[in-house]
Amino acid sequence: MDRIFSGIQPSGEIHIGNYVGAIRNWVRLVDRYDCVYCVVDYHAITIEYEVALMQKRILDTATILVASGLTPDKCIVVVQSHVPEHTELAWIFNCVTPIGELERMTQFKEKAKQHRQNINMGLLDYPVLQAADILIYKAGYVPVGEDQIQHVELSREIARKFNVRFGDTFPEPKVLLSDAPRILGTDGNAKMSKSLNNAIGLLDPPEAIREKLRTAATCPHRQRRSDPGHPEHCNIFTMHQAFSKPDQIASIDRHCRTAGIGCIECKEILFKNMVEEIGPIQDRVREIHKRPQYMIEVLKSGADRCKAIVTEVMDEVRTKIGVKSEWMS
Repeated sequence: MDRIFSGIQPSGEIHIGNYVGAIRNWVRLVDRYDCVYCVVDYHAITIEYEVALMQKRILDTATILVASGLTPDKCIVVVQSHVPEHTELAWIFNCVTPIGELERMTQFKEKAKQHRQNINMGLLDYPVLQAADILIYKAGYVPVGEDQIQHVELSREIARKFNVRFGDTFPEPKVLLSDAPRILGTDGNAKMSKSLNNAIGLLDPPEAIREKLRTAATCPHRQRRSDPGHPEHCNIFTMHQAFSKPDQIASIDRHCRTAGIGCIECKEILFKNMVEEIGPIQDRVREIHKRPQYMIEVLKSGADRCKAIVTEVMDEVRTKIGVKSEWMS
């Protein structure tokens, strides 16, 4: 099967935006592709963070991936820093990547504005490490959101530059775009984020989810119960598209436009559907927490399986760039 690679940062609480936009789609791909899913901890250190919490964040993120259905019998779940060849290949790619390409990256410009006090080389070089993450597995496809297309395009460009200079080695990975709707935060304006206090956590208890939905922004054009709504402008309706059944979505769309349903009732339907889907994930997380050694074994196995792949790839790369010494074997 064709290989897929994608990664998620252990940057804090996993929320329903992460789940709908990435994790749920990853689960759907495991039967059709050879999948490697990575907790990209080196990407997470480009901004300020609590060192003492990093290991917990790594394990919590990996646990959610497995609890969501990305089990070792179906795919590989691995931690980026457990496979040091990622960073070795990134350095090699640095030597074929023009600085101008990195300075034009939209995400670098945005991150530089957000972290003016810490504009480090990691922020600039982030896409090169991402290219190494993908290409070290010779992945043919990368499931990403629209905001990451530019990075995958750079990965293709880096593969081309390496292949031209050193010989055909890496495939040019293609984007697999999810058709999942883009969910905003509960404020209805910004991307869902714990730091903005507008996120619904995947592990939030039901009453916390209900409360967050109760106060969440709805259609800005609807001020009273009797006003007709505009679902296409309502973030709650977008959440329905992610969690509700097709007949419910059609019914809510129709009744919202005719003021046949109020926002409170609409949110209660969404709450029930959301809990119905993520409740079993929360149950599996609790079961995994009862066996802490299980996740350690999963991640050790993931690293071993990845090393079997990347050792061969890096042996080829070192030979082609002329640094492999036979007498060191």
